[in-house]
Amino acid sequence: MTHSRTFRILRALGLLAFGAFFFVPLLALLDFSTQVPGDAPGRTWDAWTYMVTDERLRSAIVASLLLAVLTVTGMVVLLVPTMIWVRLRVPRLNRLVEFLCLLPLTIPALVIVVGITNVYSWVYYLLGGSPLTLTFAYVVLVLPYSYRAIDSALAAIDVTTLAEAARSLGAGWFTVITRIVVPNIWGGVLSAAFISVALVLGEYVFSSLLHFDTLPVAMAAIYKSYAQASMAAALASMTLVAVLLLGLTFLGRRRERKGMA
Repeated sequence: MTHSRTFRILRALGLLAFGAFFFVPLLALLDFSTQVPGDAPGRTWDAWTYMVTDERLRSAIVASLLLAVLTVTGMVVLLVPTMIWVRLRVPRLNRLVEFLCLLPLTIPALVIVVGITNVYSWVYYLLGGSPLTLTFAYVVLVLPYSYRAIDSALAAIDVTTLAEAARSLGAGWFTVITRIVVPNIWGGVLSAAFISVALVLGEYVFSSLLHFDTLPVAMAAIYKSYAQASMAAALASMTLVAVLLLGLTFLGRRRERKGMA
Protein backbone atom coordinates (compact mmCIF):
# COMPACT_ATOMS: atom_id res chain seq x y z
CA MET A 1 0.00 0.00 0.00
CA THR A 2 2.82 2.37 0.89
CA HIS A 3 4.58 1.83 -2.44
CA SER A 4 1.33 2.21 -4.37
CA ARG A 5 0.47 5.43 -2.58
CA THR A 6 3.98 6.80 -3.13
CA PHE A 7 3.72 5.97 -6.83
CA ARG A 8 0.38 7.77 -7.12
CA ILE A 9 1.79 10.84 -5.37
CA LEU A 10 4.86 10.89 -7.62
CA ARG A 11 2.68 10.46 -10.69
CA ALA A 12 0.43 13.32 -9.59
CA LEU A 13 3.47 15.55 -8.97
CA GLY A 14 4.86 14.61 -12.37
CA LEU A 15 1.57 15.48 -14.06
CA LEU A 16 1.44 18.80 -12.22
CA ALA A 17 5.00 19.60 -13.26
CA PHE A 18 4.22 18.72 -16.86
CA GLY A 19 1.03 20.76 -16.76
CA ALA A 20 2.91 23.76 -15.39
CA PHE A 21 5.68 23.37 -17.99
CA PHE A 22 3.12 23.19 -20.80
CA PHE A 23 0.36 25.57 -19.72
CA VAL A 24 2.24 28.41 -17.98
CA PRO A 25 3.85 29.66 -21.24
CA LEU A 26 0.48 29.40 -22.97
CA LEU A 27 -1.18 31.40 -20.20
CA ALA A 28 1.58 33.99 -20.49
CA LEU A 29 0.92 34.25 -24.22
CA LEU A 30 -2.81 34.62 -23.59
CA ASP A 31 -2.15 37.29 -20.97
CA PHE A 32 0.13 39.25 -23.30
CA SER A 33 -2.15 38.92 -26.33
CA THR A 34 -5.12 40.38 -24.43
CA GLN A 35 -3.25 43.36 -23.01
CA VAL A 36 -4.13 46.83 -24.24
CA PRO A 37 -1.19 48.27 -26.21
CA GLY A 38 0.70 50.84 -24.21
CA ASP A 39 0.27 51.41 -20.49
CA ALA A 40 -3.53 51.56 -20.50
CA PRO A 41 -5.24 49.18 -18.06
CA GLY A 42 -7.81 46.56 -19.00
CA ARG A 43 -8.14 43.71 -21.46
CA THR A 44 -9.06 43.56 -25.12
CA TRP A 45 -9.58 40.86 -27.74
CA ASP A 46 -8.57 43.14 -30.60
CA ALA A 47 -5.41 41.12 -31.23
CA TRP A 48 -7.49 37.97 -31.76
CA THR A 49 -9.96 39.65 -34.08
CA TYR A 50 -6.98 41.09 -35.96
CA MET A 51 -6.29 37.58 -37.29
CA VAL A 52 -9.58 37.82 -39.18
CA THR A 53 -9.68 41.50 -40.06
CA ASP A 54 -6.11 41.88 -41.31
CA GLU A 55 -5.86 40.72 -44.92
CA ARG A 56 -2.20 39.69 -44.81
CA LEU A 57 -2.47 37.65 -41.63
CA ARG A 58 -5.74 36.05 -42.72
CA SER A 59 -4.26 35.06 -46.07
CA ALA A 60 -1.17 33.66 -44.34
CA ILE A 61 -3.29 31.54 -41.99
CA VAL A 62 -5.33 30.16 -44.88
CA ALA A 63 -2.16 29.44 -46.87
CA SER A 64 -0.53 27.60 -43.96
CA LEU A 65 -3.63 25.50 -43.31
CA LEU A 66 -3.90 24.57 -46.99
CA LEU A 67 -0.18 23.79 -47.04
CA ALA A 68 -0.65 21.50 -44.04
CA VAL A 69 -3.45 19.60 -45.80
CA LEU A 70 -1.55 19.31 -49.09
CA THR A 71 1.67 18.30 -47.36
CA VAL A 72 -0.03 15.55 -45.38
CA THR A 73 -1.78 14.30 -48.51
CA GLY A 74 1.43 14.28 -50.52
CA MET A 75 3.37 12.60 -47.73
CA VAL A 76 0.79 9.83 -47.29
CA VAL A 77 0.41 9.20 -51.03
CA LEU A 78 4.18 9.12 -51.56
CA LEU A 79 5.46 7.40 -48.44
CA VAL A 80 2.86 4.85 -47.30
CA PRO A 81 2.55 2.81 -50.55
CA THR A 82 6.30 3.01 -51.11
CA MET A 83 7.18 1.68 -47.66
CA ILE A 84 4.60 -1.10 -47.85
CA TRP A 85 5.71 -2.12 -51.34
CA VAL A 86 9.38 -2.16 -50.36
CA ARG A 87 8.68 -4.34 -47.31
CA LEU A 88 6.62 -6.80 -49.33
CA ARG A 89 8.41 -6.98 -52.68
CA VAL A 90 11.96 -5.61 -52.40
CA PRO A 91 13.01 -5.68 -48.71
CA ARG A 92 16.67 -5.31 -49.72
CA LEU A 93 15.91 -1.70 -50.66
CA ASN A 94 14.59 -0.89 -47.19
CA ARG A 95 17.93 0.59 -46.09
CA LEU A 96 18.12 2.74 -49.19
CA VAL A 97 14.61 4.11 -48.66
CA GLU A 98 15.42 4.79 -45.02
CA PHE A 99 18.60 6.63 -46.00
CA LEU A 100 16.79 8.78 -48.56
CA CYS A 101 13.96 9.63 -46.15
CA LEU A 102 16.30 10.54 -43.29
CA LEU A 103 18.67 12.53 -45.50
CA PRO A 104 16.79 15.87 -45.10
CA LEU A 105 17.33 15.57 -41.36
CA THR A 106 21.12 15.69 -41.79
CA ILE A 107 21.15 18.69 -44.13
CA PRO A 108 20.43 22.16 -42.68
CA ALA A 109 17.23 23.73 -43.95
CA LEU A 110 19.20 26.76 -45.15
CA VAL A 111 21.34 24.55 -47.39
CA ILE A 112 18.26 22.80 -48.81
CA VAL A 113 16.64 26.15 -49.61
CA VAL A 114 19.76 27.38 -51.41
CA GLY A 115 19.91 24.13 -53.35
CA ILE A 116 16.29 24.21 -54.54
CA THR A 117 16.13 27.91 -55.38
CA ASN A 118 16.90 27.27 -59.05
CA VAL A 119 14.41 24.42 -59.13
CA TYR A 120 11.72 26.71 -57.76
CA SER A 121 12.29 29.19 -60.57
CA TRP A 122 10.83 26.51 -62.85
CA VAL A 123 8.04 25.85 -60.36
CA TYR A 124 7.14 29.54 -60.45
CA TYR A 125 7.16 29.47 -64.24
CA LEU A 126 4.93 26.39 -64.52
CA LEU A 127 2.60 26.77 -61.52
CA GLY A 128 2.78 30.44 -60.61
CA GLY A 129 3.92 32.12 -57.42
CA SER A 130 1.33 30.70 -55.03
CA PRO A 131 2.54 29.80 -51.50
CA LEU A 132 0.95 26.37 -52.08
CA THR A 133 3.93 25.46 -54.25
CA LEU A 134 5.84 25.09 -50.98
CA THR A 135 4.09 21.72 -50.71
CA PHE A 136 6.90 20.08 -52.71
CA ALA A 137 9.57 21.36 -50.33
CA TYR A 138 7.51 20.60 -47.22
CA VAL A 139 6.91 16.99 -48.26
CA VAL A 140 10.68 16.54 -48.37
CA LEU A 141 11.07 18.34 -45.05
CA VAL A 142 8.63 16.07 -43.17
CA LEU A 143 9.92 12.79 -44.63
CA PRO A 144 12.32 11.90 -41.76
CA TYR A 145 9.71 12.28 -39.03
CA SER A 146 6.91 10.67 -41.04
CA TYR A 147 9.13 7.75 -42.01
CA ARG A 148 9.92 6.92 -38.39
CA ALA A 149 6.26 7.00 -37.34
CA ILE A 150 5.10 4.77 -40.22
CA ASP A 151 8.10 2.44 -39.96
CA SER A 152 7.38 1.80 -36.27
CA ALA A 153 3.76 0.95 -37.11
CA LEU A 154 4.84 -1.43 -39.89
CA ALA A 155 7.37 -3.12 -37.62
CA ALA A 156 4.61 -3.87 -35.09
CA ILE A 157 2.65 -6.10 -37.51
CA ASP A 158 3.47 -9.06 -39.76
CA VAL A 159 2.95 -7.33 -43.10
CA THR A 160 4.13 -10.28 -45.18
CA THR A 161 1.70 -12.76 -43.60
CA LEU A 162 -1.24 -10.35 -43.93
CA ALA A 163 -0.41 -9.66 -47.57
CA GLU A 164 0.05 -13.32 -48.47
CA ALA A 165 -3.24 -14.26 -46.79
CA ALA A 166 -5.06 -11.53 -48.70
CA ARG A 167 -3.41 -12.47 -51.99
CA SER A 168 -4.31 -16.12 -51.52
CA LEU A 169 -7.97 -15.05 -51.28
CA GLY A 170 -7.75 -13.18 -54.58
CA ALA A 171 -7.08 -9.61 -53.41
CA GLY A 172 -5.08 -7.33 -55.68
CA TRP A 173 -2.15 -5.24 -54.52
CA PHE A 174 -4.24 -2.09 -54.29
CA THR A 175 -6.70 -3.89 -52.03
CA VAL A 176 -3.88 -5.34 -49.94
CA ILE A 177 -2.39 -1.89 -49.33
CA THR A 178 -5.58 0.11 -48.81
CA ARG A 179 -7.84 -2.38 -47.04
CA ILE A 180 -5.46 -4.78 -45.28
CA VAL A 181 -2.21 -3.05 -44.35
CA VAL A 182 -3.19 0.62 -43.96
CA PRO A 183 -5.97 -0.05 -41.37
CA ASN A 184 -3.41 -1.92 -39.27
CA ILE A 185 -0.91 0.95 -39.34
CA TRP A 186 -3.47 3.74 -39.09
CA GLY A 187 -2.05 4.94 -35.78
CA GLY A 188 1.37 5.44 -37.37
CA VAL A 189 -0.15 7.24 -40.36
CA LEU A 190 -2.04 9.59 -38.03
CA SER A 191 1.12 10.26 -36.03
CA ALA A 192 3.00 11.09 -39.23
CA ALA A 193 0.15 13.35 -40.36
CA PHE A 194 -0.03 15.31 -37.10
CA ILE A 195 3.74 15.70 -36.92
CA SER A 196 3.66 17.01 -40.47
CA VAL A 197 0.95 19.54 -39.60
CA ALA A 198 2.97 20.77 -36.62
CA LEU A 199 6.10 21.19 -38.76
CA VAL A 200 4.29 23.01 -41.56
CA LEU A 201 2.56 25.45 -39.20
CA GLY A 202 5.87 26.31 -37.55
CA GLU A 203 8.24 26.28 -40.53
CA TYR A 204 9.93 29.63 -41.19
CA VAL A 205 13.20 29.20 -43.09
CA PHE A 206 11.79 27.80 -46.36
CA SER A 207 8.90 30.22 -46.66
CA SER A 208 10.97 33.24 -45.61
CA LEU A 209 13.90 32.68 -47.96
CA LEU A 210 11.61 31.74 -50.85
CA HIS A 211 9.56 34.91 -50.17
CA PHE A 212 6.19 33.36 -49.35
CA ASP A 213 3.77 34.76 -46.80
CA THR A 214 2.95 31.84 -44.51
CA LEU A 215 1.81 32.08 -40.90
CA PRO A 216 5.31 32.15 -39.30
CA VAL A 217 6.53 34.77 -41.79
CA ALA A 218 3.46 36.94 -41.24
CA MET A 219 3.79 36.62 -37.45
CA ALA A 220 7.43 37.71 -37.60
CA ALA A 221 6.53 40.73 -39.73
CA ILE A 222 3.52 41.77 -37.65
CA TYR A 223 5.46 41.37 -34.39
CA LYS A 224 7.42 44.53 -35.20
CA SER A 225 4.29 46.70 -35.25
CA TYR A 226 1.64 44.74 -33.31
CA ALA A 227 3.20 42.20 -30.98
CA GLN A 228 -0.10 41.21 -29.34
CA ALA A 229 -1.56 40.03 -32.66
CA SER A 230 1.58 38.03 -33.41
CA MET A 231 1.40 36.30 -30.03
CA ALA A 232 -2.32 35.60 -30.49
CA ALA A 233 -1.57 33.88 -33.81
CA ALA A 234 1.24 31.88 -32.20
CA LEU A 235 -1.03 30.75 -29.36
CA ALA A 236 -3.78 29.78 -31.80
CA SER A 237 -1.28 27.74 -33.83
CA MET A 238 0.10 25.92 -30.77
CA THR A 239 -3.40 25.26 -29.47
CA LEU A 240 -4.37 23.68 -32.79
CA VAL A 241 -1.33 21.40 -32.69
CA ALA A 242 -2.05 20.44 -29.07
CA VAL A 243 -5.66 19.61 -29.94
CA LEU A 244 -4.45 17.42 -32.82
CA LEU A 245 -2.07 15.55 -30.53
CA LEU A 246 -4.81 15.02 -27.96
CA GLY A 247 -7.04 13.77 -30.76
CA LEU A 248 -4.32 11.32 -31.78
CA THR A 249 -4.13 10.00 -28.22
CA PHE A 250 -7.91 9.64 -28.05
CA LEU A 251 -8.11 7.84 -31.39
CA GLY A 252 -5.26 5.52 -30.40
CA ARG A 253 -6.94 4.52 -27.15
CA ARG A 254 -10.26 4.06 -28.92
CA ARG A 255 -8.70 1.69 -31.45
CA GLU A 256 -6.98 -0.26 -28.65
CA ARG A 257 -10.31 -0.71 -26.88
CA LYS A 258 -11.94 -1.91 -30.09
CA GLY A 259 -9.08 -4.34 -30.63
CA MET A 260 -9.43 -5.72 -27.10
CA ALA A 261 -13.20 -6.06 -27.56
